[in-house]
Amino acid sequence: MRRVNTPVRDRLKDAGVSLRGALSDRAFEIKVLREAGILAPARPDKTIKAGVTLMRWGASPATGAATAAIRFPREIALIDERGSLTFEQLHRRSNALAHALAEMGIGHGDGVGIMCRNHRGFLETTLATAKLGASALYLNTAFAGPQLAEVTRREGPKVLVYDEEFTGLLEGVDEHLTRIIGWSDEATPSEPTLEDLIARGSEDDLTPPPEKPRFVILTSGTTGAPKGAQRSNPDGLFTLAALIDKIPYRRRETMMIAAPLFHSWGLLHFAALGLPTSSTMVLRRRFDPEDTLRAVQEHRAQVLAAVPVMIQRILALPDETLARYDLSSLRITSLSGSALPGELALNWMNRFGENLYNFYGSTEVGQVTIATPEDLRSAPGTAGRAPRGTVVRLYDEHGEEVPRGQVGRIFAGNEMAFEGYTGGGGKEIIDGLLSTGDVGRLDVQGRLFVEGRDDEMIISGGENVFPREVEDLLADHADIEEAAVIGVEDVEFGQRLKAFVVPRNGKQLTEDDVKTYVKDNLARYKVPREVVFLAELPRNATGKVLKRELKPQSGA
Repeated sequence: MRRVNTPVRDRLKDAGVSLRGALSDRAFEIKVLREAGILAPARPDKTIKAGVTLMRWGASPATGAATAAIRFPREIALIDERGSLTFEQLHRRSNALAHALAEMGIGHGDGVGIMCRNHRGFLETTLATAKLGASALYLNTAFAGPQLAEVTRREGPKVLVYDEEFTGLLEGVDEHLTRIIGWSDEATPSEPTLEDLIARGSEDDLTPPPEKPRFVILTSGTTGAPKGAQRSNPDGLFTLAALIDKIPYRRRETMMIAAPLFHSWGLLHFAALGLPTSSTMVLRRRFDPEDTLRAVQEHRAQVLAAVPVMIQRILALPDETLARYDLSSLRITSLSGSALPGELALNWMNRFGENLYNFYGSTEVGQVTIATPEDLRSAPGTAGRAPRGTVVRLYDEHGEEVPRGQVGRIFAGNEMAFEGYTGGGGKEIIDGLLSTGDVGRLDVQGRLFVEGRDDEMIISGGENVFPREVEDLLADHADIEEAAVIGVEDVEFGQRLKAFVVPRNGKQLTEDDVKTYVKDNLARYKVPREVVFLAELPRNATGKVLKRELKPQSGA
């Protein structure tokens, strides 16, 4: 697989060191990780073995799997539709898979494409890839055939692990690419399976590779073709401590990971949170609102990791359905992947308690801000504050920092910045900070509010309008489930606003109803000049609205 140079990481390195020195110290890291139970006392022999593993392997998913197997060998690591695996089984099975892949010629630096839903095969392939020092390429399970062919051709993996249900999408994929089935419901799969490889591989521990494993996560591609954003693991545990300081994850809890594992949010809960905290991870291949409630109740999950559209669909269930499930075990409902529409956070907490945390970041930058339940109660819609070790600044179009309260382009810096796109290039950098591609404002308490993408600003009649404000207002309407707003060309005004509205539960609305509602609550120039009613908005697998699919319908 193609490697990128690291100009972005190199240019951020000096800024990151100074930020780290100013905002953190070893005492903070130790305190937080002790409170989380990650540095809890253990038998001396286990502590020594875990310490040696960390020294040899560094901060890698391979380390997380190995140390969890040392400390909790017989505890449950994961539960999926095929049953459960202990940490010892997960570690040994991923060892066997790594040895089998090595026999096929996969080594450090080689690419392994993974197009799997949320199940054990995804976890085992990621761990085996890390143990070999290879590069994992996470492929969107919502890809169409041409997208899959384009990405695999561009990224050049040597092996593709895929769920058999996606076989029909492989027609345009290079026929010489080695194929392995990650999940099959057939008695006789069409290709070799992960289970075949695991059965023949040695379970012995591997030697650490000469290079760190790398992970290529694809951008959402909401406005164009997805790009490959490459990163490796941070050098230590400070980033983990900074995250846990804001969202109180704890050792040996149960996580229901509903967010897609191929997305950075789902992957984070597996590789960077689930393994270090030795948590039990509950997985389902497909998201279903009621099944998610059932799984949380059945396993008494303390954590639900999701994207906003998932909890939106849970809350859309009938009241009698919601009342059947006990979610009192939940301490954390962690969301990321797209904006929180309207009063969604408050609606969730009013029903299920003060447990919602909203993580704002990007594939390229990593974590930017985190909103706690207290933040969301006092300032609904906020993206929260920067965690320790992250700096957030807002700049205007000339690169000058804007004062609080004013809208500017969002830039951030921390250890999680990506190393650049696999196809070359990166994001804009100012003062050692990386562009998120969004615009927003900071209030006097330092809370960030994201207004939208910096390329989504609509200039109508000389006035600047960001769709997010209008979308949030529409989402708060009692008869509207969700809405998206775009700008289309207009002879008189340059651009005009066009709203796409999904009515709630068959409610009847007219175009005038929508326009009047916006006019009564916002400035006149923010009123959409057109309203189109849809059954649902086009979304990608992580819930982001695909506005590019709305624009051809604009009639501009």
